[in-house]
Amino acid sequence: MKNPLNWMLLFVPAAIALELTHADPLYIFIASAIAIIPLAGWMGRATEWMAEHLGPGIGGLLNATFGNAAELIIAVMALRAGLHDVVKASITGSIIGNILFVLGLAIIAGGAKRTELRFNRTAASLATTLLALSAIALIVPALFHRLSSNASAPVEQTLSLEIAVVLAITYILSLVFTLHTHKHLYVGEGDDESDAAIGMHAVPLWKSGLILLAATAAVAVMSEFLVGAVEHTAERLGMSDVFIGVFIVAVVGNAAEHSTAVLVALKNKMDLAVNIAVGSSLQVALLVAPVLVFVSYGFGKPLDLLFTTFEIAAIVLSVGIVNLIASDGESNWMEGVLLLAVYAILGLAFYTMPA
Repeated sequence: MKNPLNWMLLFVPAAIALELTHADPLYIFIASAIAIIPLAGWMGRATEWMAEHLGPGIGGLLNATFGNAAELIIAVMALRAGLHDVVKASITGSIIGNILFVLGLAIIAGGAKRTELRFNRTAASLATTLLALSAIALIVPALFHRLSSNASAPVEQTLSLEIAVVLAITYILSLVFTLHTHKHLYVGEGDDESDAAIGMHAVPLWKSGLILLAATAAVAVMSEFLVGAVEHTAERLGMSDVFIGVFIVAVVGNAAEHSTAVLVALKNKMDLAVNIAVGSSLQVALLVAPVLVFVSYGFGKPLDLLFTTFEIAAIVLSVGIVNLIASDGESNWMEGVLLLAVYAILGLAFYTMPA
């Protein structure tokens, strides 16, 4: 209980009690959102511990698979409730949140006592190029919708499904690249301090598996409560469902990774910090989004990849500025400020948009 985040686990029974007593949905939303943050952190720790036992290959695949498990669970619950706008907004929020907010905080933290930060230029360039592909994948359905006025909804859903297949295949090939053929690009320097920062300790495989299972189940329950209270909360706070999805749901789902990226950046492990921030956005765009499209067919309400014009603009602008910052393989605290400034500007715009 030395970690302050673990005290937030008290919100798990609090959320359950509020749900069972049919309390105000606003309080249920707040309690469940806070409860998901430490649970997601425990899912991340358990995955890291299991990776130690299973070797770099399977361990890397495990990390990639469970890297965004919390937000995937939240999105699946929202899909089941038919909240497609919230689901797509959470995808947008996760992408821009990781590459603007998380990376910005990490660069500021790392550059606070250092005049220059360095990271692998090749790996960063590939990641930002993959992000550009993600932006293209989101732009095409919107262009098709606007330019093909005679196209029916089933045709647009089919196009979204086909794009999701392409993204999923690209993600699998990117795993082959990072875990096998070019894994040397993703092996940063390590030490005891950085290992401690990301929770790398000797934990038995059975115990880490049990923790992962319990945390996943708890996240699923909290996500059910969270999604059930979204619409009421948005109405009470005067926010749109899109703002709730882009900024609140996305931040809750990624909170554990946010803290990890900042902690390793403080130790001057910028390769790892960049991989966490940019890699998480890639997982959302290339893995989480396609999986949600596939899962939506199981609920009988197919999800399309038709994002709003402003969501697309936000992603494209975010990818553009990150590409400029990451292309030279070095950074400083002022560039972190620039990323946070862009995030704040987008946040103000999303908040001001009518509900």
